[in-house]
Amino acid sequence: MSGKIVVGYDGSAAGRRALDFALARAKAQDSSVLIAHVLEWSPYSFLTPDELEERHVRRKEEMARAETAVIGPVLEKLKDSGVEITTVIKYGHIAEKLAEIAKDSGAIQLVVGRDGHGSLAARVFGSVAGTLVQIATVPTTIVP
Repeated sequence: MSGKIVVGYDGSAAGRRALDFALARAKAQDSSVLIAHVLEWSPYSFLTPDELEERHVRRKEEMARAETAVIGPVLEKLKDSGVEITTVIKYGHIAEKLAEIAKDSGAIQLVVGRDGHGSLAARVFGSVAGTLVQIATVPTTIVP
């Protein structure tokens, strides 16, 4: 294997295009693919212990739902792809977590998709793709 390609995947059409690109690169380079799904999660330090416990339960439910609804179906479709595929589901700021996953896994490349439908909030606060271009420590490809 010549390396690992991390692909940010959320089940959207843009995510699928990014995954298809990563798979093609992995086949051409004899690389593996790590499919990373990040659930947005912001810390709230002002919650009561009961609220924190309830939030922890919801977090576990969301991770199980992501495994069933996002990761499971794509793994089923890719089982005969000929590429070694692993997965990870994390919580946090999406761009920061993807960059961290790429760095921690020793990735040679990070791939994400974009849908081209930038909202006002994305233009003001930045998109995942735009943030990754600035913070990623590995080459990053944005698939239109």
